[in-house]
Amino acid sequence: MSPASPAFPEGRPRRFRATVHGTVFGGREQLLARIVAGDRLRLVADLPGHGSPGVWVHLASGDPVGRLPPEIAHWLWPWLAAGGHAEATAVHVGGEDEPSWRRVVLEVLCQH
Repeated sequence: MSPASPAFPEGRPRRFRATVHGTVFGGREQLLARIVAGDRLRLVADLPGHGSPGVWVHLASGDPVGRLPPEIAHWLWPWLAAGGHAEATAVHVGGEDEPSWRRVVLEVLCQH
């Protein structure tokens, strides 16, 4: 690990799967049609000072499609905000018949 790299949270997995929440607000459900399994998505930490900080999921174009669950954002946000980097790949994209909070499943890899 380089000196500039933040320490990764102890006891947390560097590779995990997570659902994407909040996909039905602000017209984001229309963006889901662009996502297919295998697509790479960006994870973006909220700016500090916005209440309970979250980790946003963005298309490569920069459009936000939702957020990681708060129980993950709670420990991942500080690391990302300090300069950590994580890659996300869509591993499941369900149809409209699935609950919104289960429609998109990501595999996340936190870099060293």
